[in-house]
Amino acid sequence: MRIMALDVGSRTIGIACSDALLMTAQGIETIRRTSLENDFKRLSELISEYEVHELVVGMPKNMNGTKGERAEKTEEFVGKMKEVIDLPITFWDERLSTVMAERQLIAADVSRKKRKDVIDKMAAVVILQGYLDRLQFSKS
Repeated sequence: MRIMALDVGSRTIGIACSDALLMTAQGIETIRRTSLENDFKRLSELISEYEVHELVVGMPKNMNGTKGERAEKTEEFVGKMKEVIDLPITFWDERLSTVMAERQLIAADVSRKKRKDVIDKMAAVVILQGYLDRLQFSKS
């Protein structure tokens, strides 16, 4: 069983999935959003394919820790997702996850165009790895 992370944006959803040992996060894909029905259909397919038992959703809080418009839209998305996907869902603070993903891609000398194509997926990796690290830390 694995854990999947979602970086929910207005145009895309970055997807990352853990390994079976819940130690590392790998980027899976970026869903180009068209409709909630299509978004949830693709998520359901990925959940089944990767045998996911839990979802972690990035919560885009403001730098002062408050919730803004983007956080409200994410909560609304998750509320609707719960109607069709029956898995435990945990919100994870995603402040600076995109910045961290961008820095990692620049350090790896990934071109600007390629970074644009994978940034959401990489942000989901950052979110999930933070969550997995906390799980490992709490076990020790």
